[in-house]
Amino acid sequence: MTKQVVTRIAPSPTGDPHVGTAYIALFNWMFARKHGGRFIVRIEDTDRARYDPDSERMILEALSWLDLDWDEGPDKGGPNGPYRQSERTEHYQKAATQLLENGSAYRCFCAAERLEAVRAQRAKEKLFGGYDRACRGLSAEEVEKNLADGKSFTVRLKVPVDGEVVFSDLIRGQIRWSNRETDDQILLKSDGFPTYHLANVVDDHLMEITHVIRAEEWIASTSKHILLYQAFGWKPPEFAHMPLLRNADKSKISKRKNPCSLLFYQDIGVLPGAMLNFLALQGWSFPKDDAGNEKEIFSKEEMLEVFDLGRVKKSGPVFDLVKLRRAVSGHYIRALGPAEYDKKLREYIGRWIPRMTPFLQTRMDTFGDWLQYADFIFKSELGYDASALVSGDVSAKALAADLDSLADELMNARPWTKERISEVIYSAAEKSAISRKKFFTAVRYAVTGTDKSPPLDESMACVERFVVTSRLRDASKQIAGFDLSGDAKKALDDNVKAKAEELLAGIENDLTTKNLADEKTLSKQKKMREDLLRKLTAFLTGELKAYFHEPDRNNRQKSDCQNSE
Repeated sequence: MTKQVVTRIAPSPTGDPHVGTAYIALFNWMFARKHGGRFIVRIEDTDRARYDPDSERMILEALSWLDLDWDEGPDKGGPNGPYRQSERTEHYQKAATQLLENGSAYRCFCAAERLEAVRAQRAKEKLFGGYDRACRGLSAEEVEKNLADGKSFTVRLKVPVDGEVVFSDLIRGQIRWSNRETDDQILLKSDGFPTYHLANVVDDHLMEITHVIRAEEWIASTSKHILLYQAFGWKPPEFAHMPLLRNADKSKISKRKNPCSLLFYQDIGVLPGAMLNFLALQGWSFPKDDAGNEKEIFSKEEMLEVFDLGRVKKSGPVFDLVKLRRAVSGHYIRALGPAEYDKKLREYIGRWIPRMTPFLQTRMDTFGDWLQYADFIFKSELGYDASALVSGDVSAKALAADLDSLADELMNARPWTKERISEVIYSAAEKSAISRKKFFTAVRYAVTGTDKSPPLDESMACVERFVVTSRLRDASKQIAGFDLSGDAKKALDDNVKAKAEELLAGIENDLTTKNLADEKTLSKQKKMREDLLRKLTAFLTGELKAYFHEPDRNNRQKSDCQNSE
């Protein structure tokens, strides 16, 4: 390669830093470093409606945590700045004017109401695209009159009505895209801000990006981008589209099915090297050794030595949390020397102490109480009995829906403070058909694993939002579809107690047969009997709920086996 390689990652600051951002950043970083090039971080913040002022800081902190250093960016500057799109508006407006002047774009004066009606009608008639190109044929006089009348407008790309775009993908080979399947894309919105497509192409050109490595979901957009490059008369970069991270059901990874925030993995104590190793395995494979073995545990430096885009997988990898925890993260922790282990553990626990001091210090009598109050933060699995969430005449189906809805609300709660969290929880409780006391008890169990924790809003504020929301969704899954209210619950309770009494009687008879019921044992038998009855009841309740929740157990087991593959 004669020209210096330049790659970039361009996240949108609309929420917590996403694992998908880190996944794509890793491969852009790796490609640039392998070829002695530059790696740029650019913030694509033109979506002002969803813009989160804290998100940019969190994105940069997350990339720093993963040790993916960059050469240019909003915090470092560089020769191609500024590196926030909101500060580059003049570039986009100038580019849009250039396209209008050379006939590659046109002004669209259609009102939002008309566009919505046209979209609905075209969908009804099963016609391609959502716009009928009504303004594409306006004369110069009509355009001038609309401008003189002060009508607002967008700028649209004039896509050729025939032909196709052909490009070579470094991972997928030749890709062809018919122009008939490409709408006249809006480039500049009526507020003067660019859409993703215009800003992306203009920035990549001005920042001298040579290789665009991004997720496969952008393949359809690549044809639009190449048409833009042609309209400007610019040489496009080379493209490589990575396979999407997927849930176990092969759907695109989403926050409703998997923790997607990098902060979640940092908060549960995954080492950054382990996270990078795992992300690398999602889209790439290490070359096999002479014995035919494929290395799965490797450092960033080891990966760099043998890195080649040709080893990127085309099929979508399953984001397997069990593998991340046990096979990758666990290996990294066990490989630490005693001194490094001690250091990392102290750093991890030390991150939590400042968060928790304000509300734990006033509740502690001894320092030994700290773990008693804080243990819910560090547990991978809370291990509570799901029946505790569905107490009394609570409808499990309604509660499951409430917990899911609360998780959605908390995902969008900004800022992540106890005050804001409290507002969201109380609002959710007001909407719920379940009593406030039982609603709060269920939420407390779902988030902390107990009904006796420090104030719920303070406890939740200490934990990263994805930890909280994933626990709420897990609780919802445990109880969804299983309703034990009224007579059904009483009948099940009676059956459970009867079965527990039967089992207990058998155990007691066994003890007597073996002559173990001596004086010393009999003096404790009452307490033992009560404890055993409580444990048996809880166990059987859980077993019966699992049975009723998924009655076709053979199909469930088959499905589990398929997912594990």
